[in-house]
Amino acid sequence: MTAIPEGPRSRPASPTWPPPSAKGLSSVLERNIQALTDRRRREDAGATSQEKVAEAITRFTGSMVFVYIHLALFGFWIIANVGLIPGVPTWDESFVILAMWASVEAIFLSTFVLISQNRMSTAADKRADLDLQISLLSEHEITKIATLVAAIAEQLEVRTEVDREMAEIQKDVAPEAVLDEIEAANDEAPTLS
Repeated sequence: MTAIPEGPRSRPASPTWPPPSAKGLSSVLERNIQALTDRRRREDAGATSQEKVAEAITRFTGSMVFVYIHLALFGFWIIANVGLIPGVPTWDESFVILAMWASVEAIFLSTFVLISQNRMSTAADKRADLDLQISLLSEHEITKIATLVAAIAEQLEVRTEVDREMAEIQKDVAPEAVLDEIEAANDEAPTLS
């Protein structure tokens, strides 16, 4: 058996080699991770008891244990009521009780799932708002950096192909105007009916 030689081809694909260890994270990343973890813990602690119950039920019903329990119960119910288990009397030959039980259970389970989804949707909206704010801040900072670089280039009398675009690049983006344009474009787009 031949050994695979060590070298660039045998390295796993990663952004850096060797990959940074968890201890090697920058202090800013560690602070951000800790802040997000703390925030999530506070939000979980702030959930109402009803939300916690709904999430626990949703978590359990989304597990394979729940599936196995239902396979066993429904399987026994069907086999017993078809008359395949000697000595066990049938109690639901038409399976009406089983159908009613499954229907009522489905109503409650879908309600619990919706409660959990509403909570997750609220958290996702908060993260999207944070993402938008960070993007707007980054855009503003990049605009200021572009203005600074343009001033340096002008001072050094450096000319490039992008000089014509610099006036546009140096303007801050107005998010309301962008949203208005997106909504106008969506209103004009044909709908499939």
